[in-house]
Amino acid sequence: MFTLGGGAPVQPGHLTHRFHKLVSASGLPPVRLHDLRHGAATLALASGTELKVVQGTLGHAGIVLTADTYVSVLPQLYRDSARATARLVLKAVRATNRKVGKARETV
Repeated sequence: MFTLGGGAPVQPGHLTHRFHKLVSASGLPPVRLHDLRHGAATLALASGTELKVVQGTLGHAGIVLTADTYVSVLPQLYRDSARATARLVLKAVRATNRKVGKARETV
């Protein structure tokens, strides 16, 4: 929701028209005003913002919509998750190996 200086709402059609004129004048490729919302959500997720926080920011009723819409466009999130999981597994393996080694020393 955008408002004028006195608090009155800006008409959506006016805002969209003005936005398109600014985009055209900037020389940038065509973009919809709504695309800025998608861009902001994608950047928030890429920066490490929790999915639940992004869901709340966007006003989605459920986290599934947010996840289905945005997580699939960020393959880096999958790689980061896989690396973090691998680190945890390797840490557990090292801890187990230390315990086994100590147990062998006492036998």
